[in-house]
Amino acid sequence: MKNKGFFNYMSEDSQSSLFRNGKVLTKRDLNGSDAGSEGINIDKKEMKILNARDSLARKNISIDSKGFEIINSNIQNLGIDFFDNNEVLNKYYNHCADFIKDRTGATSVYAFDHNIRSASGKKSKTMIKDGQQVQGPAHIVHGDYTLTSAPERFNQLAKPVRKNDTFRSIIGESNSLLSQELVDTTLLDGRFAIINLWRNIVEEPVEVNPLALCDASTVSPEDLVVFEIHYADRIGENYFAKHNKNHDWYYFDKMTKNEALLIKQWDSHGAIAKTNGKLADNESFDKPCTFSFHSAFEDPSTREDAPDRWSMEVRCIVIY
Repeated sequence: MKNKGFFNYMSEDSQSSLFRNGKVLTKRDLNGSDAGSEGINIDKKEMKILNARDSLARKNISIDSKGFEIINSNIQNLGIDFFDNNEVLNKYYNHCADFIKDRTGATSVYAFDHNIRSASGKKSKTMIKDGQQVQGPAHIVHGDYTLTSAPERFNQLAKPVRKNDTFRSIIGESNSLLSQELVDTTLLDGRFAIINLWRNIVEEPVEVNPLALCDASTVSPEDLVVFEIHYADRIGENYFAKHNKNHDWYYFDKMTKNEALLIKQWDSHGAIAKTNGKLADNESFDKPCTFSFHSAFEDPSTREDAPDRWSMEVRCIVIY
């Protein structure tokens, strides 16, 4: 069944940009929290959105073709307190890496970053035990990596840990998550991906600020607007999106704690990555896709007394 939701896109007069230009950026402090932005002009658009739990829709959904999929994942036996950073790092990171490796058939998978998101948690400035401040749901259409930042981030994981790296306490202050030889070999003649395992971390199903996902095959390079993320010791990049009426949006209604949503953040063998964003007219978006745009959205059908969403996303580097 198709509903309608409201999405924040970059304004129509935003210049399409595949590479860094210093005009659109956000800033983050040492806790990874927002610390201001520049050049972000938003247009709110109403878009049709399909409940991906409908049987016809679900038959065609996979992380390879559309850039996302949902899988049953009962984690009660793990006994993880998601609000204790050390438990997340020492228990849940390994679970996420093993789960994604099993689904993708990858040679190796490494979890390297995570966030908890909640509107009420952001408002109250809630801090995770021994960890970061809770972030708010991202109400803007975006992709988490770019032609520049995906291989750049991959390469950074072969360097000594930095101030913003969440895995510092696991591997030690002077070590690296990956070997430089592995990274160099993969970048030269291999395939890597970045996949996000997104999960509801409370008992109540997600109703407020649900996550929407855009079918990767409906995205064009002309939709992309690069924006920089200025951390304390590095600059990252994401893509924002300009509105495109051809975007097909999906969401999974009332996600539970025992479901894992896999979102492809980047795939070095995807069409946009392989062609450096310069797709010829006759080139298709056949799988594997490069990435899926995603965003929290306003669902007009949400009941007024619905509990707030609390979610966790764990980013994993996937090497084939």
